[in-house]
Amino acid sequence: MTSLPSAFPAAGAASTVELSNVRKTYDQFVAVDALSLLIQPGKVHGLLGPNGAGKTSTLRMLIGIIVPDSGEIRVFGESLRRAHIQRMGYLPEERGLYRKMKVLDHLVFLGELKGLGRREAAARALRWCERLDLSAWTSKKVEELSKGMQQKVQFIGALLHEPDLIVMDEPFSGLDPANTVELKDALLELKKAGKTILLSTHRMDQAERLCDSICLINNGRGILQGDLNRIKAGYGKRNVQIKYEGDSSFLREPRLVRSFNDYGNYVEVRLAPGADAQELLRLAGAHARLSKFEVEEPSLEEIFIDAVNHA
Repeated sequence: MTSLPSAFPAAGAASTVELSNVRKTYDQFVAVDALSLLIQPGKVHGLLGPNGAGKTSTLRMLIGIIVPDSGEIRVFGESLRRAHIQRMGYLPEERGLYRKMKVLDHLVFLGELKGLGRREAAARALRWCERLDLSAWTSKKVEELSKGMQQKVQFIGALLHEPDLIVMDEPFSGLDPANTVELKDALLELKKAGKTILLSTHRMDQAERLCDSICLINNGRGILQGDLNRIKAGYGKRNVQIKYEGDSSFLREPRLVRSFNDYGNYVEVRLAPGADAQELLRLAGAHARLSKFEVEEPSLEEIFIDAVNHA
């Protein structure tokens, strides 16, 4: 595994979550293989990878739904035990709602399962419904809601008891852009309030905007982890976004261009190893009319692909 240990507290420090060489198999299939990670308090940590990488199995072990075959899980500075679950909030990838229940009744029920009194659960649920534009739907049955609205109900249900550790598996699934922004803003408010958030997703663009640190996993193994800004800085600024009109022959100069993606109204260029962006600028300017030439860090998706190829 490639790691940046200075980005994390040392083992035994006051980390919210610590996984040490955790392994989980289903019959002969290895879902999680010797995975280790640390999550600092008050941070958003991304557990990232493609579908089937082992993300959901890792989350289910963390919240006690399944038990690892080997390795250790520590939360809040102690070995995981049942009492810790009350301090966690979990949003599963699959819908876990009773379709015939009314929204407010359902949220109150979920709050009571986490130890809240009925009145307090209802008050918190109504405040969250107002925050996420669900007030008009509290008396509706869950089955009457759109998939995006159901996701917001499930989101609220994970937070009613004000957990210290929030675990979210694909929280933006089924959401349109406006609702995605609502949930993103809510998560950032929770982070500012000191909550620790573990976010599992295959959406690298969302993770890039939200996460302080990441762990990339593929085929059950961690292949890259650390502080996101340090990881990106370590890759250097090797990408160039160019808007131009005219001759595109400069994109086929192998000394300067390793690869490029053409999006119609602009092109993203990956510089060749050792290439000078200024030389590419001069070459492009000699062949085309440029309206934008911006040197950028690689995207998290590109970093993941590179990490997989070199794992």
